[in-house]
Amino acid sequence: QVRLVESGGGWVHTGGSLRLSCAASARTNSNYLMGWFRQAPGKEREFVAAIYWSGDTTYYADSVKGRFTVSRDNAKSTVYLQMTGLKPEDTAVYYCAAAEIRGFIVVTTIQNYGYWGQGTQVTVSS
Repeated sequence: QVRLVESGGGWVHTGGSLRLSCAASARTNSNYLMGWFRQAPGKEREFVAAIYWSGDTTYYADSVKGRFTVSRDNAKSTVYLQMTGLKPEDTAVYYCAAAEIRGFIVVTTIQNYGYWGQGTQVTVSS
């Protein structure tokens, strides 16, 4: 069973920073792609960033490039999302997700991720 537990959400002013963590069960620390998504009130869930457990490749939505950084700690089976320069439009529930890699995978497609955390709220005030 794959388990994902997010933490680190909160409330900040515009321009502030937060770091989200996603603790994953050890089983994911291999052939899985780890993604971050977010969902604002009244909007669809959207891709934010993704990272593999090996290598240096990372992926970002255009809206967060240059402000957010995804990273991992394999020893802790934990993925992080460092968010800087936060804007009110970043306000959302942020979710960690895992996609089992079976050949080519489109990292931004929600349906490719079979495992999800419970989400953590991020609120940015102007």
